[in-house]
Amino acid sequence: MNAVSYQRNNVTTQVGCRHLVWTMLAHYHGQVWNAAEPARSLGVNESTVRRYLDLLDGVFMVRQLRPWHENLKKRQVRSSHRKYSCATAACYTELLGIRTANDLYSHPKYGASWEGYVMEEILAMAAPDEAYFWATHAGAELDLLLFQHGARVGIEIKRVDAPKITPSMRIALDDLGLERLLVVYPGDKRYWLAERIEAVPFAALIRAPRGGGGSLVV
Repeated sequence: MNAVSYQRNNVTTQVGCRHLVWTMLAHYHGQVWNAAEPARSLGVNESTVRRYLDLLDGVFMVRQLRPWHENLKKRQVRSSHRKYSCATAACYTELLGIRTANDLYSHPKYGASWEGYVMEEILAMAAPDEAYFWATHAGAELDLLLFQHGARVGIEIKRVDAPKITPSMRIALDDLGLERLLVVYPGDKRYWLAERIEAVPFAALIRAPRGGGGSLVV
């Protein structure tokens, strides 16, 4: 094999590998992912997978959320983990081969797809100064930790008819010193679950002006 053929084959292999990483990522839309699993599946090292993901992030095809670390006496999810979402719903459904509404509703990732979509819409609407996710190895977690105007706002995304307060929410509220914790769900009633914890319909959030930011902390 001459040098030109080798380079052509190498480029083709890299492009194919990047597309496979992108497709695998779609199955973790809105969820936490460690590069070790796809690296094993593709027979490459973790740094290669992370490099491909950084490339996709750089061209706005995916979003990477890094874990937030608080000074706590708890084991927290560290920097080797990321939470990912596809940049658009159309991109996500195309990668998973979803063509119709029935395909989506019957897909095992339907709930995760809604959560990823809501996450993207919230970030676009709120335009926070910084955004992370948070999780401990004991099971406490927070889908989004937003820093806005000096305040910390927590977001939990629940595809349920009537969200209820959970121990994880209380832990996040106290350990992270949240100004508010909003539980976003697909219903139509806004109500308080506890002090500083409010259930908010997704439809109410997306009616807010995009990029305003302040709507989440008032």
